[in-house]
Order: sequence, then structure tokens, then C-alpha cells
Amino acid sequence: MDSVAHSIILGILQAITEFLPISSSAHLTILPYFAKWQYQGLGFDVALHFGSLVGVLFYFRKDWIEIIGSAFSKVKKDNSNMLWFLVLATVPGALAGLFLEGYAETIFRNPRLIATTLIAFALILYAADKKSAKNENAKFDLKSALLIGLFQAMAIVPGVSRSGITITVALILGFTRNKSAKISFLLSTPIIFGAVLFEFKNFTPSQINPALIIGFLASAVTSWLAIKFLLNFVKKHPFNIFVIYRIILGICIVIFSLIK
Repeated sequence: MDSVAHSIILGILQAITEFLPISSSAHLTILPYFAKWQYQGLGFDVALHFGSLVGVLFYFRKDWIEIIGSAFSKVKKDNSNMLWFLVLATVPGALAGLFLEGYAETIFRNPRLIATTLIAFALILYAADKKSAKNENAKFDLKSALLIGLFQAMAIVPGVSRSGITITVALILGFTRNKSAKISFLLSTPIIFGAVLFEFKNFTPSQINPALIIGFLASAVTSWLAIKFLLNFVKKHPFNIFVIYRIILGICIVIFSLIK
């Protein structure tokens, strides 16, 4: 399979797994590992993350304009502190990425560890979804921002899933499924932006090629579609399908790792 085909597959995979609660890092680690695909390089990683950033920013462009405008407005509104809460919730994840990057690229990529986290956090998501009070009036305040942000840092371990853990904690705090997903998506914006900036320092224009551009476009378009799908899906359905998928994937990873 050529690099362009790899780019399309990995771009779509990055986007779908970034926003659905099934762990992008697990999929982007496991697929090339078992398929024996060659690493496409740092520039490609930047392109995929930048695509996801463009997708989520475009989908929530009106929300972000309102959030940023309210934060700097002299007139106090209900969401005046939303921007600062989102920034605060991003700090633990950013620190985890900064100080545990070496582990994330080595020890944390063990297939059996990934299988364990996929299954364990799937069960926690199931329990949270089942027991959640689902309060329509729940507010994203300082307490919820701190708690969700602290747990978001655990997503440095592949298989945990950034969207999965943030949705899980939001459900535990009493938010509805739809609001939990939206909080997760809004939180993804600064964390992905930070990842792009961090990776971009070693990026050079010479790394730009057709495969990279196609990967970026695939990631951007699919990110928008994945967000739209999940927000519509959780209005009527629980997260059970993602729980089942994670458990099956975890079992498959264990089996393949044993016979490899």
C-alpha cells in the first residue's frame, strides 16, 4: 500500500478515534504496529493533529466566538468564565504531555497495556453512563473544570482515550450525554492546539508532500463528521456501542500480541 493510501487511512482513523471515546493513540499505535507500516514522520503527525484542530474549530466556531467574546466583555454573562475554565482544565494534560512524553513513546505503547486500558476504561464509561444523574442544569464551573482536567491527563496512556475519560468524568458529575460530549470537544481544542504547537517546532516546509496534505484534509473533514455524528448519536443512545467496541478491540489486541 502506498503512502497516499496510508495517509487517507490514518487521517480518517485519527479523526474518528480522536473524537469518539475509543482512543486515537491506541489505534494509531496498534494499526501500524501489526500492519508493519513505516512511521511517516513528525510532519505527518503535525498534519493529522492540525486537521483535527481545523475540524473541531470549524464545527464549534460560533461557540468559540461567543466564549472568547464573553471572556473579555465588560458585561458579565453566564459563560464569562468558560474560556478560563477550559484553559485551566487543559493544564494537567499539557503537563502530562510535557513530562511523560518519553514514556508515551516507549513504555506506554505496550500492546497489552493498551488492551488493558481500553477494556478497563470502557467498563468505567459504561458504569458512569448508567449511573449518571444527567442533570440538564449542570454547570461547567471551576470544580468540574479541575476534575475533568486532572483526569484528562490520564489520556497520555494509549487506550484511555482523551474524549472517553473527559466524557466519563462529565457524566459522573451529572452532565447529560450530549453536554458531556460537547464539553469533551471544547476541551479538545486547546489540547490539540498545544500538541500542534509542541510538534511544530521541529516541522520544516520540506516535509510538505502530497501524502501529508491528503492526510490533513482527511483528518479535517472526518473530524467534523465524527463530532456531528456523536452529538446526534448520544441524544437518543447510550455509549454502549463504544464500550462493546473497546472491549472487543482490547481482546483482539491481546490475542494478536500472543500469536505475533
